[in-house]
Amino acid sequence: MGFRGLLASVAASCLFWLLGWVYTPAALALTPITLSDISYHECPTEMAKGTVTAGSSQAAKCYLVTGKAENTSNKLVVNADIFGRIYDAKNEPVFQNRTRLGSIEEVPPGVSDFELRISVPSNQPTPLQLKQFKAAGFTGKVRR
Repeated sequence: MGFRGLLASVAASCLFWLLGWVYTPAALALTPITLSDISYHECPTEMAKGTVTAGSSQAAKCYLVTGKAENTSNKLVVNADIFGRIYDAKNEPVFQNRTRLGSIEEVPPGVSDFELRISVPSNQPTPLQLKQFKAAGFTGKVRR
């Protein structure tokens, strides 16, 4: 590489450095969502029809977990993953080794309602105990 090549490389580097100061893309940071007023009830009959536990033919009961989702970011959050623990009446976990329960497609700024459908093996006694619920998502599309 001669003097001209070196000069072109230095000029290109300076241009990229300058553009970095002028244009900075929006950061896609994980945004926490506070979940509150968590409760559950059985699914309507038409929604629960044919419910089975994943990977087996064991009968299951369908439940809707509902609550409030608070987004304090002032931006729309998309694909917010819901995490939590669910135990049966005997304090046995409903989902072994799994805390991600589902997701909320969109969480607008402020407080909004959310709903999550879960299937619980019919041999697990109720009432269910819903603990440590939280959510987190992104303020921009992550997938291409």
